[in-house]
Amino acid sequence: MNSSKRNINTLIIGAVVGALTGVGAAYLLLQRANRNENEVSVTTGEGLRLGLLILGLLRSISALGDDD
Repeated sequence: MNSSKRNINTLIIGAVVGALTGVGAAYLLLQRANRNENEVSVTTGEGLRLGLLILGLLRSISALGDDD
């Protein structure tokens, strides 16, 4: 039972951190658009680069605790 509660708490904390990170990223994107006085846009290259960075981050997180 304790393990189940810990898993739920971990998921909730992860969801909150992910949501706050997403809001922060959107805010920075809006700030960039306002500073350049144009619409919010992400180029294909920027989207691809961001996607690869996120995959690398997720891979690093999944490797935490491995003793290899």
